[in-house]
Amino acid sequence: MYFIYSLLLAIAFVALMPRFLVDAVRHGKYVTGIRERMGQLPAVESIGRPLVWLHCVSVGEAEAARPLIHALADRFPSYRLVISTTTLTGQAFARRVFKDRATAVFYFPFDWAWTVRRALRTLNPAAVLIMETELWPRLLHECHRRRTPVALVNGRVSEKSFRGYRLLGRFIGRVVNNLTIALMQTDADSERLRRLGFPAERIHVLGNLKFDSSDLTVERVITDEFRHRFGLDGSATLIVAASTHEPEEQIVLEAFKRCRKSGNEAIRLLIAPRHPERFEDVASLLQTSGLTWACRSGSAREEDKKCEVILLDSIGELRAVYPLSQIVFVGGSIARKGGHNMIEPAAAGACVLVGAHTKNFAAITRAFRDCDGLIQLPDESAEAVNDHLASVFNELLRDKERRDQIAARGLAVCEQNRGATARTIQMLDGILTMTEPRSETLPFSVSPAVASK
Repeated sequence: MYFIYSLLLAIAFVALMPRFLVDAVRHGKYVTGIRERMGQLPAVESIGRPLVWLHCVSVGEAEAARPLIHALADRFPSYRLVISTTTLTGQAFARRVFKDRATAVFYFPFDWAWTVRRALRTLNPAAVLIMETELWPRLLHECHRRRTPVALVNGRVSEKSFRGYRLLGRFIGRVVNNLTIALMQTDADSERLRRLGFPAERIHVLGNLKFDSSDLTVERVITDEFRHRFGLDGSATLIVAASTHEPEEQIVLEAFKRCRKSGNEAIRLLIAPRHPERFEDVASLLQTSGLTWACRSGSAREEDKKCEVILLDSIGELRAVYPLSQIVFVGGSIARKGGHNMIEPAAAGACVLVGAHTKNFAAITRAFRDCDGLIQLPDESAEAVNDHLASVFNELLRDKERRDQIAARGLAVCEQNRGATARTIQMLDGILTMTEPRSETLPFSVSPAVASK
């Protein structure tokens, strides 16, 4: 079955090669780090200490892993840590944020037997930690063959992913059973993994690391830089459109214009597109908007302090903007992408607003919504959502007391749900304290941790 999987993966790779080449030429995707993707990883210093391999897909998973990485360093100071990502943005973020914590940061290898084996031979990890939903069959199989424990951390199995995995039939059961332990975000995630064939006794629901990530000290230097360069001193209300997709920028811009026409002139807007390859498209949109604007990547000008719109065309700096904002619309929720992380702006004290489509954060959205800790727009037509968003913006701008109350309730949700990191470290302790420096030919066995939440 693994041979058929590898064959299908190779066929898909060839079939998608034209798309890969186009993205490589236009945006530098895929071609960057190609040697590492082929399993040829940087040499890791061999100093007789065990090594942990942590895999994060992109920026979201790497951001969520921040408290875990700090806690791992504190609890297991003798271990080396290496971090892999799949995306270009994730790699840039991890290299910047974890440069002092990780022995190496590299691209995740393609999931073929020879590439995975080459990577494992280089790293010889004592344990592999996988963030959220990265169930790569060959990696899990090869780790099991080497008796390397693998933990799914901050695990999440969305309804969409679950339906896709179910199409693999019994094979997905063989895949997930290569995991040593699964530390899941919610009961629903736990149940879906169990239905895929993973034993219930090796599943533990610990909560979401993202709540702990929001409690970390933000990059105050970057926050201060934004405050001084763009004049974000609180004299005008800052609306942030975070992690946006097409056509959300156009919708937010139209709502912003309507607010200004309604007399709310002491407002400014910052737009942070989700994907870097869309920075130029959004810049073109702003160029024809009739509004004054500036971009983060441009040279600082005196006009930046008064511009109406700021384009955040950088990677990994959105978190530093939230403390300066009063209202945050979290994107991917009007554009039917499933929504993005609403915890960070709420933890920064902003009033959070999302669209109707938040299935990627269903449990988190429900927790905020149940205590009136955010505003969620209904599912409606493009024209109706334009009107509705402008109306909500205007209402929040006029009623500061209501805005502050929503923000306070959202912050309370964040504070009440912290603690997943400590619980995760407790569970990983059962794996990592049993691992010792070893040669590739010296096998060992590991029993799953049985501690409960």
